[in-house]
Amino acid sequence: MKTKLFLILAPTLLSIGLLQSYFWVPTYDAQTKGNPERITKFIEASIGDAKILNPILHSDGASGRMTGFVFEGLLDFDENLNLRARLATDWTMTETAYVLVNKDAHFPDGTAVTAQEMHNRMTAIFLNTPITILPPQQHTKVLSIPDSDPITVTLHIPERLQFSLEQVDQNFFQLLTPILGADYEKNVPIHQWIDVSPENQRETVRPQMAELMPIFEHNPIILFHLREGVYFHDGHKFDAEDVKFTYEAIMNPKNLSPRTSDFEPIKTVEIVDPYTIRIIYKRLFSPAINAWMMGIIPEHLLNKTALDQEMDDRKLSTSARASFGMRDSQFNRHPIGIGPFRFVKWQSDELIHLTRNDNYWDDVPKYKDYYYRIIPDALTQELEFRAGAIDTYTPQPHQAIRYKKNKAYQSFSSLGFIYTYIGYNHRKPLFSDKRVRQALGMAINVDEIITYILYGEGVRMTGPYPRNTQWYDHSIKPLPYDPKGAQRLLETLGWHKNDDGWLEKDGKIFEFNLITNNGNLQRKAIMTIAQNSWRKIGIKCNTQLFEWAVFLEDFVNTGDFDALILGWSMGVDPDLYQIWHSSQSGFAQLNFVGYKNPKADQLIVKIRQEYDFATQQKMTHQLHRILAEDQPYTFLYAPLSNLVLDKKIMMVNEEGLSTKIKPTKSGNIFFHFNRWRKLEFYPEN
Repeated sequence: MKTKLFLILAPTLLSIGLLQSYFWVPTYDAQTKGNPERITKFIEASIGDAKILNPILHSDGASGRMTGFVFEGLLDFDENLNLRARLATDWTMTETAYVLVNKDAHFPDGTAVTAQEMHNRMTAIFLNTPITILPPQQHTKVLSIPDSDPITVTLHIPERLQFSLEQVDQNFFQLLTPILGADYEKNVPIHQWIDVSPENQRETVRPQMAELMPIFEHNPIILFHLREGVYFHDGHKFDAEDVKFTYEAIMNPKNLSPRTSDFEPIKTVEIVDPYTIRIIYKRLFSPAINAWMMGIIPEHLLNKTALDQEMDDRKLSTSARASFGMRDSQFNRHPIGIGPFRFVKWQSDELIHLTRNDNYWDDVPKYKDYYYRIIPDALTQELEFRAGAIDTYTPQPHQAIRYKKNKAYQSFSSLGFIYTYIGYNHRKPLFSDKRVRQALGMAINVDEIITYILYGEGVRMTGPYPRNTQWYDHSIKPLPYDPKGAQRLLETLGWHKNDDGWLEKDGKIFEFNLITNNGNLQRKAIMTIAQNSWRKIGIKCNTQLFEWAVFLEDFVNTGDFDALILGWSMGVDPDLYQIWHSSQSGFAQLNFVGYKNPKADQLIVKIRQEYDFATQQKMTHQLHRILAEDQPYTFLYAPLSNLVLDKKIMMVNEEGLSTKIKPTKSGNIFFHFNRWRKLEFYPEN
């Protein structure tokens, strides 16, 4: 009888308890009761912690999010994707071009080439271009070549003509052909002007001779005028020394910066005065200006003297000091920048706390504090968002429509610059043949992933560029879903099913491990679908999830994996050197799948040198086609970016008037974040 009575009363008591909790559990609408400071704090959540809070060293999105608040670049994009001034107030792009004088050559009319005769003929053609004859020069360089002792190279540079151009002209030397003749470049005896020590290393250096002493040399120049009266968070004044130091730190091989390729084309960085800096490039490099969007680091805190002092303070051993570099500095966990927020603290795998920089040179943030909380579980994130513990939530695809209909929230949805893929480690013999990678992609029904995992909130991808840029070639068709065709393709490569139903070749089963990071429900679902799809054609795939920090540090950075599921958040620049060029496949670099294709390498370099928009677009389409054919990744989909905010969060202008938050052309919701403020009550509209 007691049991029966309990079973009757228990649900009633539970219902009463839940009902009364409605009156005392704080809701988002009432979150400021007893805590009025809550509206001065913006709290965001992420599934993974940051890795390193240094803009020249990080290679993960979470770290990039934080460094974007703490540090500032010389420029960035405005809401219409046009360049705008930040730490630089303005800039100019010009060019100095050089031509070597080859006295063994003749002009097309048979006249012997001399510096003066060349100058006379050029001056007659280029009336408004300053042209100078440079005397012979001698330079000595020490080359560091893998598997070789240092090699000393002495360049005996003959007379040259210097052209001062008002703008970068990639076609300038083509204009000289009628004057110099079509074969001028072929007949210049460069090797006679280069001494190599030791001499027996001459053949080792020969492939570099054309670069060491170019006959025609483009030197694009960017002149930045820097903003005065700007201070780092510790009160130290920002100037040109910090810009030059940032470049030098990136190029220091000890620091292992993943951004080296963006700055390697620089020839020299010259400080004109404390607030003017000249960047001279050694060749054409069209992404040059965009590279300076990266945050500038403080020279006074990270120079050799500062690092030596840190080693002394930490009482490091002699062996530890020998390998100590910027990556080992405590600065990376206690950053000091110029940005709108100052660093306060970092509790690993829990939160990062930033506070408003009241001395920020531009719009001082309306929010007093910013918190970046680590919440690996998506369900927990949603519950905390709806309770008001965090201020933004990225709804899962199946939730997107529900939030769009909920009038209590602001819902944003756009096709961003993100895509998801399965990447294969090309260093592994199993994945070295593109036909194997093609077969793996053909076995997966991507359309079903979009329909059932994304609930239609995504579109197919066929290549490396964002779909909403001009660089993406929409004429390229995705791999067909064809499991039988995939199996036939593998059979042509010698893979046949054994008695247990697994593909086997030379006594080895087609088996590998597929990994991804924990906390991402889509990637976890894709992992299961891919595993089952491959099993159907006889491929044995083992799967494993790792926490973000472990996943990044132990597998991605080291290249120690078979296959993985990840995503890229891309920019608007067509330069893909860091992700796809074969030289970028080392430790902590972004071509972690080890993709190598000489044709792709050549195109990637040409795209970086091309300043003509239409030609650049043709090249990106060619690169897209090569990658779609090689299938270094199984390109899956570009998700629609969904973000939800409470309607209380508004954008406040200088007059104090509140307006709705609107995304930029690129879909960036946070562009005007410094102007965001949470109102105490819901706005009327």
